[in-house]
Amino acid sequence: MFRTWRQKITLTDILVWVIGLSIAAVVIWGTISTLQSGKYSAESWFDLVVKGLALGGVYALIAMGYTLVYGILRMINFAHSEVFMSGPFTAVFLANALNNSGFLNRYPLLGILAVAVLSMAVSMSVAVLVERVAYRPLRNAPRLVPLITAIGASFFLQYTFRGFYGSGFEAYPTIEALNGAWQLGTVRLFKTQVVVILAAIVMMFMLYAIVMWSKLGKAMRAVSEDKEAAALMGIDVDGIIVFTFALGGAAAGAGGVLYILQFPVVHFYMGFIPGLKAFTSAVLGGIGNVPGAFLGAMVLGLLESVGPNLFLDGLGIPVASQLKDAIAFIILVFILIFRPSGILGERLTQTKV
Repeated sequence: MFRTWRQKITLTDILVWVIGLSIAAVVIWGTISTLQSGKYSAESWFDLVVKGLALGGVYALIAMGYTLVYGILRMINFAHSEVFMSGPFTAVFLANALNNSGFLNRYPLLGILAVAVLSMAVSMSVAVLVERVAYRPLRNAPRLVPLITAIGASFFLQYTFRGFYGSGFEAYPTIEALNGAWQLGTVRLFKTQVVVILAAIVMMFMLYAIVMWSKLGKAMRAVSEDKEAAALMGIDVDGIIVFTFALGGAAAGAGGVLYILQFPVVHFYMGFIPGLKAFTSAVLGGIGNVPGAFLGAMVLGLLESVGPNLFLDGLGIPVASQLKDAIAFIILVFILIFRPSGILGERLTQTKV
């Protein structure tokens, strides 16, 4: 038995385990040191958790586009970052117009809904256009070809919107109704974070209901399982793929509105980092798995918010919050070392004999 085990274990496996255990030791050591220092109060940790959940809700909506497209086409749509960018970058002009007229602060709910509808419509249109022009002609090509095309489409969209709207930054107006926070005893809840978390949960439930319980959702799952068999059963495969891109694009546009409620500045390059983190969320939860995308996004949001203070502050690292991106991706690597399929596992098609 020992000889068999020794033959299976390679030097690479040993190196990976050493790296993983080293990361675990640093995380545990830093966490214990931070908690023993008593530097942060319970209210501070609560604020960080709420911030992480708000970020996770945004990442979850963007991650839906990655996981839905992968579930059907088995490809990573790297242009989805720019699909996310296109919505809020276009809707900023409507938001400023509504603000200048006074409508946005008189009727904040209607104003936000109008901005959200425009953002979702633009992102959905861009996603469908990318599918029709860039991906459909390459549907039967080797997997590497659509992947390279997706990267090219990403750059094309970035610089197209730069040409449309300029390379500068555009700021969203402040909505007076969302200023400030609610005080619940010693706990402070910022209004924007509460709105983002609740809206993200509602929209994720709606997306899950569409995919799991609607007729179109059943068709999507059938196409994901076997395109040829689905076509023989009368399902319009091309139509379902277009609907999948449209649904993912609309979710990204909605996520863009929630994102600007927390970070109210947009530019042509704004989709890269959130898109990369959303892709990480999808992989972390199990790409192709809808609940996994949501769970992975929430875990990543919490790691990004709580992780730097919890893991690094006790190690004496100055301004640990600047390392939040590194923390998120290091923890991702650490998890994938021991569970490459993600938290809930990648949902793979089983070959029927």
